Parts: sequence; structure tokens; C-alpha cells
Amino acid sequence: MNNKDIIKIYESENALKRGHFKLSSGMHSNIYLQSAIVLSVPKYLNLIAKLMVLKIEELFDIANIDLIVSPAMGGVIIGNKIGELLNKRSIFLERVEKIFTLRRGFKIKKNDRVLLIEDVITTGKSSIESALCVNKHGGKVIGLASIIDRSSQVLNFNFPFVSIEKIDA
Repeated sequence: MNNKDIIKIYESENALKRGHFKLSSGMHSNIYLQSAIVLSVPKYLNLIAKLMVLKIEELFDIANIDLIVSPAMGGVIIGNKIGELLNKRSIFLERVEKIFTLRRGFKIKKNDRVLLIEDVITTGKSSIESALCVNKHGGKVIGLASIIDRSSQVLNFNFPFVSIEKIDA
């Protein structure tokens, strides 16, 4: 399977919409990706997660990852599956009054090396906000992985970033 097949999966599940959309970032786009629909199908969840793990293993030493953290809602499903495949604890952040925070008794230990997992990256805003939350709780973000990078500009994170698919939108 090549990476373009990921887009075909989104299309086959009617999870890639074409038209005019206002995104949560405030930006406008001619496509909208709904990963939750795709990830609700076990064979696609497993396939996508395995492809992500291969990319993650190319860029990171798995032994140096202590914790998987995902922003709710988009990253929760894939973040949990990546945690399972890497045998790493996985938690998620939630927005409280528009700011990502830890809830539900989740903890980040001091100096935890954190891999952020997202479904779709557009501007990188939620990833940066997630990293700030991790740092605030004493963790250190060592990288970011996503299913799809739909950014139209070069994203400048203070950590490595990998995606299994790039789409211009």
C-alpha cells in the first residue's frame, strides 16, 4: 500500500468532503477530512496505525518515548491505537475555556518524553498548544506524528514532525 491509498480510504468511507469549509483554525478549505469515520473501521484503524508506527520508528527511538499524548477529539482514537502498538501509555488533552489541559486524572510525569499524535495537521496550532500543555506539566515533547498533513505552509515546530500522507488543501 502506498500513501495515496490513505486518501482513497477517506474517499471510500465518505470521510473526505469537497466543497467550501470553515475549519476550526478559522481558515477556509476546499476539502474536509473526518478521520473518526475512517478510524471507526477496525481494518483501517489497524492499517493506518501500523503505517504511522513505521514512520515513527524511522524518525524516533521508541525506547525514548515515555508517553503518547493526543489533543481531543481528532487525535484520541489514533493516539490510543499508537500507544497500544508501541506499548506506551496514551492520554489525551481537552480544551477547557479554549485552552488544552489535562483532565480525567491524567498525569504527565516530570521529564516524560512525549510523542504527540494527531489525525490531521492544518496550521499546527493545536499541536503547538498541546506541546505548551505538556511542557507546563513537566513533560518534554520529542516529536509529532499525524495521519495527514494538509498544511499549505512549512510548519515550524521545535521538534520533529512526520506524517504518512500529505495533501494540498
